[in-house]
Amino acid sequence: MAIRRKTIILLTGVVAAAIISVALLLSVLVNPDRYRPQVISYLEARTGKQIEIGHIGVNWIPLSIRIDNFGSRNPKPFPSGYFLKASRIDAAIDVAALLHRRIVIKSIVLHDPIINVVSDPDGQWNFENPPSKTSQEPSPIFALGVISQVEMTGGRLLASSLIDPDDRPGPVVFEAHNLEATLEQVDLDAFVGPASSVVAHGDMKADSLRFGSIQATSVNCKLRLLAKQVFFTDVRAEAYSGSATGNLSFTLSGRNASFQTEGWVRRIDMSRLLAGFRNAHGKMTGTMEGEVRLAGQIEHTLRPLAGMHGTGHVTVRNGQVPSLKLNENLMKLAHFNDLGPAKQEPSSFSSISTDLELANLRISSKAIDIDGYGVDVDGSGSVSVSGSDELNYQGVAEILAKQGFVTNIMARLSGATLKDGKLSFPFRVGGTIENPRFSRGKKGN
Repeated sequence: MAIRRKTIILLTGVVAAAIISVALLLSVLVNPDRYRPQVISYLEARTGKQIEIGHIGVNWIPLSIRIDNFGSRNPKPFPSGYFLKASRIDAAIDVAALLHRRIVIKSIVLHDPIINVVSDPDGQWNFENPPSKTSQEPSPIFALGVISQVEMTGGRLLASSLIDPDDRPGPVVFEAHNLEATLEQVDLDAFVGPASSVVAHGDMKADSLRFGSIQATSVNCKLRLLAKQVFFTDVRAEAYSGSATGNLSFTLSGRNASFQTEGWVRRIDMSRLLAGFRNAHGKMTGTMEGEVRLAGQIEHTLRPLAGMHGTGHVTVRNGQVPSLKLNENLMKLAHFNDLGPAKQEPSSFSSISTDLELANLRISSKAIDIDGYGVDVDGSGSVSVSGSDELNYQGVAEILAKQGFVTNIMARLSGATLKDGKLSFPFRVGGTIENPRFSRGKKGN
C-alpha cells in the first residue's frame, strides 16, 4: 500500500508539473505581441540600431514566432533608410527554454528581405554600429546568440557607397534579385567583431546579379561571411546567352572596400555584353570565350569602379566591328582596290584573339591576332575607357593578293612587301572607337 501511495503521489506530481508547464507555455504563446516592446528594446541594445516590428504572432505547426513588418534602420551618420527590411520573419524557438519563459531562437526564415549595405567615406558600414552598454545585460525573456540556420527567400541585396565629402548616396555597385540563401551557424555578434570573425557560411542562388555593368542570371554559389569579408565561391551563372564560372570576394575593412574576381566565360554574345557599357553599344558582334581577373578599390565617387585593374585573355569569333572596317581601310592604305577575298565583308572577322591588361582607365594588349576574310593582322596597342574612347594601335597587316608584275610594282611603290601571295605592310590606328583613323606605319614600329 505504501508503494502504491508513493506511485500515485509521484504521478500526481508529474501531471501537475506538466499542467503548470503547459500553462506557462500557453501564457507566452497565446499573446506574444505583448512582449513586442521588450523584444524591440533588447534588439536595439544588441544592434545599436532603431528596430521596428509591426506585430508578433505565433505559428503552431511547426512552433515558431512570427514577426511581421520587421525593419532595422540605418544608424547615424548614414542617410535615413533601412539596413534590413523583411515583410515576415519566422523564428523557430526552443520549447524547453520557453517553459522557463525564455525565448531562444533556433532557426530563422526571412521572407522577402531587402538588405541595403552602405559604406561611409570614413570606412564605417551601416551594419556595424556598436551595441549599447546595456546589451551586455541578459534579457529576462529573449536570448539571441549563434543561430544554427538562417534562410532567406525572395530577397534583394544592394551595396553602395556614400559620395565623399557630402555623404550623398552613390550608385549601387552590387545587387542581387530574388535571392535565396541558407546560412549555417550565424553569429550575429560577429558582425561587429574582429575582421577575421566568421559570421556564417552556406549556399546562395539568385535570379539575377549585377556587379558594376556586368550582369548574370541563374546564379548559384557558395557563400562565406566574415565580419569584414564576403566570399562568393564556385560561382556558376548564365550571362549574355553564354555561361560564366568563377569567384568573387569583397574586403570591407579600410576607408574603401576592395574586391577581387576571377572568371571564365564561354559563348558570350558581344553585342549583348557591350550594350551595358557607355559608348560601347553596337561596337562589336561575335561570340567570346576566355578568362579575366579583376581587382580594385570601390571609391566613394560617381564612378566607384574607375580604379579597377586586371588581366585576361579572350577570343572573339565570327563577328563584326562596324566602325573599324578593317579590310576596306587597309586596302586603301595599300592603294589596292581589288584583292580578292579582302574586298569582302570589310568590317567582319573570323576571330580576334588578344591578351588584356586594364590599368589607369586603359585596356592594353601586347599581342593581338586578327583573322579576317582575306586579311590577317598582328598588332598591339591600347584604348581608353575613361570616356574619350581614344585608340592607339599599331600592327602589320597581310592581305591576300595575286602574284604578278603589276602587283609587285604597286607593292614596292606603297612600301609593302609581297611574298607567297600576301601583301604585307605596317599601319597605325588612332582616333576614337566611333571614328578610327588609319595611317601607314613604319617597319619596326
